[in-house]
Amino acid sequence: DKSDDVARRHEQACELVVLCRRFGVPLIVNDDLRLADLCDADGVHLGRDDGGVREARIILGRDKLVGASCYQSLELAQAAQAAGADYVAFGSFFASPTKPAAGRADADLLRAATRVIRIPIVAIGGITPANAPQLLDAGADSLAVLSALFDAPDIRAAAHALNRLFETEP
Repeated sequence: DKSDDVARRHEQACELVVLCRRFGVPLIVNDDLRLADLCDADGVHLGRDDGGVREARIILGRDKLVGASCYQSLELAQAAQAAGADYVAFGSFFASPTKPAAGRADADLLRAATRVIRIPIVAIGGITPANAPQLLDAGADSLAVLSALFDAPDIRAAAHALNRLFETEP
């Protein structure tokens, strides 16, 4: 919810924290450090204009997750890692209906990141079960998806298809 209705956003976030905790799933608030703190979320994901990792770490403490969007920049990822981020995110890897004007990253960036980044690497942007394997093969530890899940005709089936990408055979 990116609206200006602060009260509604707070109410929704607090309700989501309760729901997520009931199912043992962490809730990370996107782009809003203050909201993450107020609703006692499990962490925050910071974009370019959302404040710094050090500030988030001071406000949320060491036990909360702090992630940072690094777009197409390995240097931003290294700075976020040095500042105490728990993970970094690169993208957009593919055309995304959520952010159609986003700049593009490529799999070579993921391969380079795996050589210098020691925290989890997240790929974001236009990811589907069909194109995700190439990002995982290039070094992404995790995938951030929105449209591939919530625009799917069967959300449960889409979630299962995405989860299967992370299954390993014994």
